[in-house]
Amino acid sequence: MTAFNLDDLKLDFKAKTIDESRQGEALSLDLPEGIESNGKKYYIESYGCAMNFNDSEIVASILAKEGFASTRDFNEADLVFINTCSIRDNAEQRVRNKLNNYGVIKKRNKSAIIGVLGCMAERLKEQFLEQEKIVDLVVGPDAYRNLPELIAEAESGQKSVNVLLSREETYADINPVRLGSNGVSAFVSIMRGCDNICSFCVVPFTRGRERSRSHLSILAEVRDLQSKGYKEITLLGQNVDSYRFSENEKLKGKKLIDLKDSDDVVNFANLLELVAQEAPKMRIRFSTSHPKDMLDDVLHVMAKYDNICDSVHLPVQSGNTELLKKMNRNYSREWYLNRIAAIKRILPEATISSDFIAGFCTETEEQHQDTLSLMETVRFDFSYMYYYSERPGTLAAKRYEDDVPLETKKRRLQEIIDLQNKLARESHKADEGKIFEVLVEGTSKKSDEDHQGRNSQNNMVIFPRKDSKVGDLVMVKILKGTQSVLIGEIV
Repeated sequence: MTAFNLDDLKLDFKAKTIDESRQGEALSLDLPEGIESNGKKYYIESYGCAMNFNDSEIVASILAKEGFASTRDFNEADLVFINTCSIRDNAEQRVRNKLNNYGVIKKRNKSAIIGVLGCMAERLKEQFLEQEKIVDLVVGPDAYRNLPELIAEAESGQKSVNVLLSREETYADINPVRLGSNGVSAFVSIMRGCDNICSFCVVPFTRGRERSRSHLSILAEVRDLQSKGYKEITLLGQNVDSYRFSENEKLKGKKLIDLKDSDDVVNFANLLELVAQEAPKMRIRFSTSHPKDMLDDVLHVMAKYDNICDSVHLPVQSGNTELLKKMNRNYSREWYLNRIAAIKRILPEATISSDFIAGFCTETEEQHQDTLSLMETVRFDFSYMYYYSERPGTLAAKRYEDDVPLETKKRRLQEIIDLQNKLARESHKADEGKIFEVLVEGTSKKSDEDHQGRNSQNNMVIFPRKDSKVGDLVMVKILKGTQSVLIGEIV
């Protein structure tokens, strides 16, 4: 995997529609058995994190049960939805531009409904309804079950909105429709919301409080994916390490960390082990971990099961303890390095990736250098890197002045990117001559003669396809490591 160049910084906010499969053929999006078409079609486009894409799959499932068929062409859609992200201003601006483009649909089809879903819908509901004349429907992340009623309201000519956040909703009983899937890899949401009030982040305000999904419903979804031939799943949560589920109603709403060994509480290490046992032939990944909550029990479970991938994404944001405190991250530089040492001790073959924010409020040049020195110490294999973008309503916006000049932010970000590129090249170079098991995900973007897939360490590997098929596990010898990928051949 590779670091981003400046021009690629918004890559994870790239719009992804149902005709943009992650590689390979998209799954059929036929209506469920026994459901008759209502004659209408929907189109959905997603921005942001993996949670957003998984939410779009939940929305697709709800719409399918109401008889709506999917379309790959928004021009023929009766319903057009944009599932939005609020984590950076750039993502919001792109959504606004996209909505303006969708205005042409209204001119051709006056009965068409355009809706805004997700985090941006929750945060800017009034602005959408008052300023965006083409928006008929605004629905927050916890209100998707109400879509049929909200659509009916919009069809009657009313502006329709529901952005109420829930302390209970996990959509545990809804089997997502796998949009844009290659039929090989799938997301499985294990929890929703976030209780970590990082000062730079809007997620707790747009997705609500943390609540965990029943482990039994998670295992049922894993079994379903396994029966359909999927080879890899990624367990999703804003902070997977704080997953806690109890069947005991009396325990709900309480801090369960002290009860993690109790028979009636399932923590993330327990869940990870249950999933590994349930699907021994499927690869298992998870995202995202929080440094303050990742304890050794999760790492020992990873080491115990070969089907749990050797890859840990552990966002650090800054290498300076004082700045981490202002970010409200609840750990120090020393604690983070302690967690890195544990990963390298228990999982010596694992790759480690991270997130960085350059130019956070009051960041000094010395604090920036602390981030660079931490990168050198850990030697991350891959990172997501951004400069700080103030988000209205966050603790940082209320407490601190966004006082680092934009040019300084960009310069510091470029230094982080340059260093990460160097670390990635060196990491991939060290893999030359090694043999990895690779899950074939699809055709290479650069050549139809090559396949691409990832190894357990989450590195992208490119190799001549020979007789390999999408979904196969093949052994690949690495001939060359570049900044972005490993290049090899099947052995």
